[in-house]
Amino acid sequence: MNTFQFIWQYIKRYRFQYIAGIITLFFVDFFNIFIPRLTGAITDGLAASAMDMGGIRKHLLALFLVGAFLALGRFFWRYFLFGAARGIERSLRDDMFAHLEKLDVEYYNEHKTGDLMTRFTSDLNMIRMAIGPAIICVFDATVMAVMVIGQMMFYVNVKLTLLALVPMLFICIGEIYYGKVMHPKYKERQEAVSALTDYVQESFSGVRVIKAFVRERAQMYGFLKANQHTMEKNLNVVRLQAIVMPLLDVIIGLSSLATLIYGGYLALTGEITLGRFVAFNQYINMLVWPMLACGDAINMFSQGSASIRRVQEVFNEKPRVYDTGRLLPADKIRGEITFSHLTFLHRGHSEPTLKDICLEIKAGTTLAIIGRTGNGKSTLVNLLLRLYNTKPGMILIDGRDINTIPLKDLREHIAYVPQDNFLFSDTLKSNISFGAQGQEMDAVIRAAKASCIHENIISFPDGYETMVGERGVTLSGGQKQRSSIARALIKDAPILILDDALSAVDTDTEEQILRNLKDNRQGKTTILIAHRISTIQNADLIMVLDEGEAKEIGNHASLMAAGGIYKDMFEKQQLEAAIGDKRRALQHSQVPDYASRRLFANHVGKGTGRKAKKGGNPR
Repeated sequence: MNTFQFIWQYIKRYRFQYIAGIITLFFVDFFNIFIPRLTGAITDGLAASAMDMGGIRKHLLALFLVGAFLALGRFFWRYFLFGAARGIERSLRDDMFAHLEKLDVEYYNEHKTGDLMTRFTSDLNMIRMAIGPAIICVFDATVMAVMVIGQMMFYVNVKLTLLALVPMLFICIGEIYYGKVMHPKYKERQEAVSALTDYVQESFSGVRVIKAFVRERAQMYGFLKANQHTMEKNLNVVRLQAIVMPLLDVIIGLSSLATLIYGGYLALTGEITLGRFVAFNQYINMLVWPMLACGDAINMFSQGSASIRRVQEVFNEKPRVYDTGRLLPADKIRGEITFSHLTFLHRGHSEPTLKDICLEIKAGTTLAIIGRTGNGKSTLVNLLLRLYNTKPGMILIDGRDINTIPLKDLREHIAYVPQDNFLFSDTLKSNISFGAQGQEMDAVIRAAKASCIHENIISFPDGYETMVGERGVTLSGGQKQRSSIARALIKDAPILILDDALSAVDTDTEEQILRNLKDNRQGKTTILIAHRISTIQNADLIMVLDEGEAKEIGNHASLMAAGGIYKDMFEKQQLEAAIGDKRRALQHSQVPDYASRRLFANHVGKGTGRKAKKGGNPR
């Protein structure tokens, strides 16, 4: 679909408004050409002393009525045409947002937020100008020029009219060339604005990191560079406009001067009357508008065309995760999960993130997944949510291939607490009830109590109506995590996923939340991802992921007995905890620093010695 076809499908939705606006604009232009004739008639009547006061009043009344009609007509064509352009802008924005929601997470991994925001704002504004004011300029200029030229030829003088038309030919040829040159410059400018917007958005989102690392000056230099680049791209546009627009004014001025001299000569020789010469000058002034309007229209069309292509790029992206044609509704999901030789390769990667994962999880089981960072734990649960596609048969839920379950049904039966604990800039109540709209306040409070955040919330001045800052910045890390857990618990879904959701809470709170989960989720499947073994040691089933493979599967006792990776991780964490306890005890009793360091060194030495005997490397 080319650019014109793309935008035409939106213009067709508002075709009746466009038709009404264009018809109104036509009549406005038609009545507009009578004003010079009326003023010319008055001039001739007064010059020849052939018009009395009654005739003057009659012509003045006609002028008043024409002016009143023009004022009313200009209101209506603006209402229809500008309203249609605003409507198309809104429809485009609605459709683009809906389309972006359908795109998979890989798209957002590859495209910056600032660039998308520019397409939603600046680019859509340029499109609105192209399908609103630009269309008005073209139609108005064309109709006005034809009507005015016709009046000039038949009412005034043919030779004088032809003289006035010569510069218009040069202007038309020049403006066509001007539009072709401007198009790539406008596209470069929009891309520069996108880059600048993205830089600013990232800088504001990461302002705490910038301040913590004292990088304000470096960020400022980066901003100045991006801003300078944007200014240069804008100047490329402005420089060309600075040459073309004054040159256009010069040509129009010379044309007006030539016709004024020649028209004055014709009036002096009596070939045309004084009134017709006055009318001709008014017609010349009316022709200036079409000449200028063509330049403005080409500007707006060039900008709009570049922006349409940028918006069209978004619509041309196709979602990779979507419902296939062989779907079976899933009214009730029990929560039984099977991974059958699950292998997954991220787009652009050369090595699989997950390799041949095989595991059967009965409904009501608590599965814990543990492993080093970057070993595919989050990818595994993202595949369960179908944020990425898997090959048929690799993931089964209740014995059904996950690809045959409608996305809406699948995700409605899964509650998810992501790693980043994203919260919206809204009240705590709205954030907790986000995934279960329509829930009563009692349900919100129950979920908050289960996630151990209720006491914190009621201590805030506004309680559950407390506004959360952007991405939850006004809350602590632990409060954000517990609010995210409450948001998941209120869904009461048969499958609950907690992706490292307890890393920012203290040990006592963690134990209380885990007890609440055990009580509240009887018979429901829970998947826990964690780095602390204390978080997951009571799980029914534990899977150890290492380099994308399920190296060990079992419960805490069986994995400890196996003496593999899990036991090694447990002993290391126990050692680290013991060292931490000893250090705190020594600090509390005010033992000299050198003794604390000596004790710490002895413990570390013993730990690394034991690992060395096992043949492992100290970590």
